Amino acid sequence: MAGKTVTRADISEAVYLASGLSHNDCAKMVEAVLQEVSNALVRGEGVKISSFGSFSVRQKGLRTGRNPKTGEEVPILPRKVLVFRASHVLKNDINDSLTGGSTVRPMAAAESGS
Repeated sequence: MAGKTVTRADISEAVYLASGLSHNDCAKMVEAVLQEVSNALVRGEGVKISSFGSFSVRQKGLRTGRNPKTGEEVPILPRKVLVFRASHVLKNDINDSLTGGSTVRPMAAAESGS
Protein backbone atom coordinates (compact mmCIF):
# COMPACT_ATOMS: atom_id res chain seq x y z
CA MET A 1 0.00 0.00 0.00
CA ALA A 2 3.02 2.24 -0.34
CA GLY A 3 2.32 5.29 -2.44
CA LYS A 4 3.21 8.90 -2.83
CA THR A 5 3.40 10.98 0.33
CA VAL A 6 1.67 14.35 0.18
CA THR A 7 3.96 17.11 1.43
CA ARG A 8 3.43 20.71 2.53
CA ALA A 9 4.62 21.77 -0.91
CA ASP A 10 1.97 19.57 -2.54
CA ILE A 11 -0.75 21.07 -0.36
CA SER A 12 0.53 24.58 -1.09
CA GLU A 13 0.48 23.83 -4.82
CA ALA A 14 -3.11 22.56 -4.60
CA VAL A 15 -4.15 25.76 -2.81
CA TYR A 16 -2.34 27.78 -5.47
CA LEU A 17 -4.16 26.00 -8.30
CA ALA A 18 -7.55 26.34 -6.58
CA SER A 19 -7.22 29.93 -5.42
CA GLY A 20 -5.17 31.87 -7.91
CA LEU A 21 -3.12 33.45 -5.12
CA SER A 22 0.66 33.64 -5.40
CA HIS A 23 2.80 30.63 -4.54
CA ASN A 24 4.28 32.56 -1.62
CA ASP A 25 0.86 33.50 -0.22
CA CYS A 26 -0.35 29.92 -0.53
CA ALA A 27 2.73 28.58 1.26
CA LYS A 28 2.20 31.10 4.07
CA MET A 29 -1.48 30.14 4.29
CA VAL A 30 -0.71 26.42 4.55
CA GLU A 31 1.92 27.11 7.21
CA ALA A 32 -0.53 29.27 9.18
CA VAL A 33 -3.21 26.56 9.13
CA LEU A 34 -0.79 23.82 10.18
CA GLN A 35 0.66 26.05 12.92
CA GLU A 36 -2.81 26.80 14.30
CA VAL A 37 -3.69 23.09 14.32
CA SER A 38 -0.41 22.33 16.13
CA ASN A 39 -0.90 25.14 18.65
CA ALA A 40 -4.44 24.02 19.46
CA LEU A 41 -3.28 20.44 20.05
CA VAL A 42 -0.41 21.61 22.27
CA ARG A 43 -2.96 23.58 24.32
CA GLY A 44 -4.94 20.35 24.73
CA GLU A 45 -7.79 21.44 22.47
CA GLY A 46 -9.39 19.19 19.89
CA VAL A 47 -9.34 20.08 16.20
CA LYS A 48 -12.29 19.13 13.98
CA ILE A 49 -12.14 19.57 10.23
CA SER A 50 -15.54 19.01 8.64
CA SER A 51 -15.71 16.08 6.20
CA PHE A 52 -12.11 15.15 7.08
CA GLY A 53 -11.79 14.15 10.73
CA SER A 54 -10.78 15.21 14.19
CA PHE A 55 -7.49 15.38 16.04
CA SER A 56 -7.22 15.16 19.81
CA VAL A 57 -4.60 14.61 22.48
CA ARG A 58 -5.15 11.73 24.88
CA GLN A 59 -3.35 11.14 28.17
CA LYS A 60 -2.05 7.60 28.66
CA GLY A 61 -1.28 6.48 32.17
CA LEU A 62 1.60 4.53 33.66
CA ARG A 63 1.56 0.89 32.62
CA THR A 64 3.82 -2.11 32.61
CA GLY A 65 5.26 -3.37 29.35
CA ARG A 66 7.44 -6.31 28.55
CA ASN A 67 10.72 -6.42 26.66
CA PRO A 68 9.97 -8.97 23.92
CA LYS A 69 13.59 -10.10 23.73
CA THR A 70 14.22 -10.73 27.43
CA GLY A 71 10.70 -10.94 28.83
CA GLU A 72 11.69 -8.39 31.48
CA GLU A 73 8.90 -6.13 32.74
CA VAL A 74 9.56 -2.43 32.26
CA PRO A 75 7.46 0.59 33.27
CA ILE A 76 6.02 2.66 30.42
CA LEU A 77 5.78 6.23 31.66
CA PRO A 78 2.65 8.36 31.35
CA ARG A 79 2.54 10.36 28.15
CA LYS A 80 0.28 12.22 25.78
CA VAL A 81 -0.52 10.77 22.37
CA LEU A 82 -2.04 12.31 19.28
CA VAL A 83 -5.21 10.62 18.05
CA PHE A 84 -6.84 11.09 14.64
CA ARG A 85 -10.36 9.91 13.96
CA ALA A 86 -11.44 10.05 10.32
CA SER A 87 -14.91 11.38 9.53
CA HIS A 88 -17.48 9.06 7.99
CA VAL A 89 -17.27 11.15 4.80
CA LEU A 90 -13.52 10.50 4.49
CA LYS A 91 -13.97 6.81 5.32
CA ASN A 92 -16.65 6.53 2.63
CA ASP A 93 -14.43 8.30 0.07
CA ILE A 94 -11.57 5.90 0.83
CA ASN A 95 -13.79 2.84 0.58
CA ASP A 96 -15.49 4.12 -2.59
CA SER A 97 -12.08 4.54 -4.23
CA LEU A 98 -11.32 0.87 -3.47
CA THR A 99 -14.57 -0.36 -4.99
CA GLY A 100 -14.41 1.82 -8.08
CA GLY A 101 -17.08 4.21 -6.83
CA SER A 102 -16.80 7.96 -6.68
CA THR A 103 -13.35 9.47 -6.62
CA VAL A 104 -11.89 12.06 -4.28
CA ARG A 105 -14.00 15.21 -3.87
CA PRO A 106 -12.58 18.50 -5.18
CA MET A 107 -11.59 21.21 -2.72
CA ALA A 108 -14.48 23.37 -1.48
CA ALA A 109 -12.74 26.57 -2.62
CA ALA A 110 -12.44 25.21 -6.15
CA GLU A 111 -16.16 24.35 -6.16
CA SER A 112 -17.30 27.79 -5.01
CA GLY A 113 -14.88 29.65 -7.26
CA SER A 114 -13.39 31.61 -4.32
